[in-house]
Amino acid sequence: MTVKAGYDCINGEVQASQAEEVPIRVYAAPNREEREELLRNFALDRYDLDAALDPDEIPRLEFSPDLATLIFKRPKNVTVTEQLRFDVCSVTFFIRNGSMVLVTAEKELHFDRREFRALNGPNDFLLKFLLATVHHFLEHLKIIKQLTAELGNKLSVSMENRYYLQMLALSESLIYYIDGIEANLAVLGKLRSAAHRLGFSESQIETLHDITLDTQQCARQADIYSSVLSGLMDARGTIINNNVNNLLKNLTLISVIFLPLNLLASIGGMSEFSGWVQEVGIDWHFAYAGVLLGMALLGGIMWVMLVGAFDRNSKRGFFPSRSHLGNQLRQLLRKLRLIS
Repeated sequence: MTVKAGYDCINGEVQASQAEEVPIRVYAAPNREEREELLRNFALDRYDLDAALDPDEIPRLEFSPDLATLIFKRPKNVTVTEQLRFDVCSVTFFIRNGSMVLVTAEKELHFDRREFRALNGPNDFLLKFLLATVHHFLEHLKIIKQLTAELGNKLSVSMENRYYLQMLALSESLIYYIDGIEANLAVLGKLRSAAHRLGFSESQIETLHDITLDTQQCARQADIYSSVLSGLMDARGTIINNNVNNLLKNLTLISVIFLPLNLLASIGGMSEFSGWVQEVGIDWHFAYAGVLLGMALLGGIMWVMLVGAFDRNSKRGFFPSRSHLGNQLRQLLRKLRLIS
């Protein structure tokens, strides 16, 4: 789609129009000249135009004597860099005398989705756009759920933080989605109460009610995904630590296998000890047996001391017990309302 375009509802569909007077005009990422054109031809306030192009602007619905301004949040196209980014942007409708101007900082908007059907005018276009936005959020939530499951499978065998950082990015994206969807829900409530001021028909008001219900379900779904993802982040971090511990354990086993061999080689190579034993007049059989017995006794004493130290630390709470981990899991499930 071009940066600046006009549209009309023809045969129930949104079609581009080259006419001078069109009911719907779209300015996507307007440049300086196009901004001046908006201020001049549509009598817009510069503050309102700057707010329309601000991606962090709060969604709202405002009325002036001859102008209605509606700011709505919609998901941006997914950015694929080192990490997948799901973010939101603002779309603003300036409505005056049965026509509207759509302004956004995004470079592209598409009206070929299946929601843009059976249109009879600008009000239908506005409602279909709001409905398409809700469905766009739901599609992204489904993608986030699939990515979370795939990253969880990779984390089960991973020993690095790359997938864990990706999950953190998804968790952050869900926070922005929840904020945008709940703000849209407030705008829909105000829009429904002021439907008569915009000339909505009874069928359009019913459509607006359906959009509000879909937005509520979308907000609930995003909140559940965010709670599950953030609640299990610690568990997935523990999985990475366990994988590293298993690797270290295997390396330790390899070292333990070679320790007796090194010990025997060291004892067999003690030529000075053998010479000293011969000078003293002790039989080498008894001498080496005494050395082995002393080493075994020293190892046993160290083992008892280490086990006792670990037991004391466990009683003091330095190491989490199974019951403590079980309590944490039950609290998480209660938070998610999966158990009573």
